[in-house]
Order: sequence, then structure tokens, then C-alpha cells
Amino acid sequence: MALGLLWPLLAKLGLGSLPGDIRVERKGFTFYFPLTTSIIVSALITLILWIFRR
Repeated sequence: MALGLLWPLLAKLGLGSLPGDIRVERKGFTFYFPLTTSIIVSALITLILWIFRR
């Protein structure tokens, strides 16, 4: 939920339009799967949680 609320800010940083993010646009249909962005955000969250647990 927090990422959804912060998405406009993250989009300004370039997240969401990285190579590897899948976007299919057709007439009346858009499919978007931010694969690379998801991996990067997951790695950052994991690193932050790992640092705070030490």
C-alpha cells in the first residue's frame, strides 16, 4: 500500500520505466508488469531490513 501511495514520487526517480519492465499496449487495453522495478525495490527493502535487524 505504501508503494502505491509513493508511486508518483518513485516514477519521478525513474522507477517503473526501466529496461525489463513489461508493457503491452493495445487498443482499449494496457498491461504493465514492472519486473525490473519489483526486483530492485525488493532488494532495497531486504537490504534495509537486514541492516535494521543487525
